[in-house]
Amino acid sequence: MLRIGVIGTGMIGQDHIRRMTHVLAGVRVTAVTDVNASVAEAVGARIGATVHATGEEVIADSSVDAVVVCSWGPTHEQYVLAAIAAGKPVFCEKPLATTAEACVRIVEAEAAHGRRLVQVGYMRRYDSAYRELKKILDAGDIGAPLMMHCAHRNASVPSHYEKEMAITDTAVHEIDMVRWMFGTEIKAARVLVPRKNRNGGELQDPLFLILEMANEVLVDVEISVNIRYGYDIRGEIVGEHGTASLGSLSPVRVRTSLRAADPVPADWRERFLAAYDVEFQEWIDSLARTGAPVGPSAWDGYAAAVVSDAAVAALHSGSAENVELAEQPKLYSEVTA
Repeated sequence: MLRIGVIGTGMIGQDHIRRMTHVLAGVRVTAVTDVNASVAEAVGARIGATVHATGEEVIADSSVDAVVVCSWGPTHEQYVLAAIAAGKPVFCEKPLATTAEACVRIVEAEAAHGRRLVQVGYMRRYDSAYRELKKILDAGDIGAPLMMHCAHRNASVPSHYEKEMAITDTAVHEIDMVRWMFGTEIKAARVLVPRKNRNGGELQDPLFLILEMANEVLVDVEISVNIRYGYDIRGEIVGEHGTASLGSLSPVRVRTSLRAADPVPADWRERFLAAYDVEFQEWIDSLARTGAPVGPSAWDGYAAAVVSDAAVAALHSGSAENVELAEQPKLYSEVTA
C-alpha cells in the first residue's frame, strides 16, 4: 500500500484525494497540509490523515512514501526540491514551476540524485482518445504527419485570467501533448491575434498559436476561453495519405424537440475525469513496481515552460520566437509514457 502525503487541499487537491481514497487501488492518503489550515483539518478528519502545518513536514513524515503537490504554482519548486532531497517520489500538478529557471533547478537536482522521482500532471497523455490517436499515428496508418489542428475552448474563465494565461495555463496542455504525440521538441512559436470576442471583455481572446516541431510538422492551436457553449477540446492530425482526429464530444446523441444534439462537457473535470484516474493509477503502479515514475518528467515540465515563454514573447512581439532548450541530461533520454 503506497502512502501519500498531499500538499494543497484546494479543488484539485481534494479531487485527487477523492480518487485515491475511493476510486484507485494500492494507495492511501496518510498526511495533508494547506495554507488554509481549517480546510486541511476538515479534509484530514474526513479521511483519517495527519494534518501538518507545512509541506516540508508532510514530506518528512515517516508515514509518507510519496508526495502529491497541488498547492499554488509559485510554491511548487520548493516542495518538489524538498521531495527530491528526501528521496521521495513526487507527483506535481502543472506547472512544474512558474519559471524556466526554477524548472532547470529541479531538473539539475533530480539528475544529481541519479534517478527519476518527479512526475508532472499532464493528463492528456492518459486520455483514451489521445492515446488512440497516437497509436494510429505511430502505426503509420495515415502516413507521415504533416500538420495538426487543435482547439482548446472554455465556456469562460475567472476574472483574474490574463492574456498570457491563454498560453501558460491553457495551451500548455497542447504544448506538452504535441511533444509527446510526435516524439520531438518544439523549435519555434508564433501567436496571431484574431478579432476579439466581446464575451471576454478587456481580455484578448481568442488567440491562435502556431508551433513548429523539430520534425517540420506544423501545429496550430485555437485558444478560445469565453466561447460560452461549453468545454470543447479538438485535435486532428493531417498525414500524407489520411487524417485522424479525436472523436465526438459525447458518447451519446440526444434527439428531442425536433433537434439532435451532442452534449458538450461543462469543464475540464468532466472531459478528463477518466484520464485523471488512469494517470494516478499508472503512477501508483509504476512506484509499486520500480519505485520510480514513468510518466511526464521534470524535463517535460521544463520544456513546456521554455516553449510557453517563447510563445508569450511571440504574443508581445508579433514575430516567431525560437525555442532554446538546455542540454538534456541522460536521465531523461528514455521515452516516457
